[in-house]
Amino acid sequence: MSQQEVYQFLKRNPKGWFTSKQIAERLDASVGSVTCNLKKLRKSSEVNFKMNPERKNQFIYKFKK
Repeated sequence: MSQQEVYQFLKRNPKGWFTSKQIAERLDASVGSVTCNLKKLRKSSEVNFKMNPERKNQFIYKFKK
């Protein structure tokens, strides 16, 4: 699982917000691997993210145009 695969998934689905678990399920990857790559994308400001309103200790992610 690479950072590029996670980025491409978000790019192909630009209108939705996704949890790391949802992304992992759709890419058939481990949640840990996806979470690690999302953290790198967050730090480099390549994706939009916010706290999940349904679960306060969880981020949700979206493609940054």
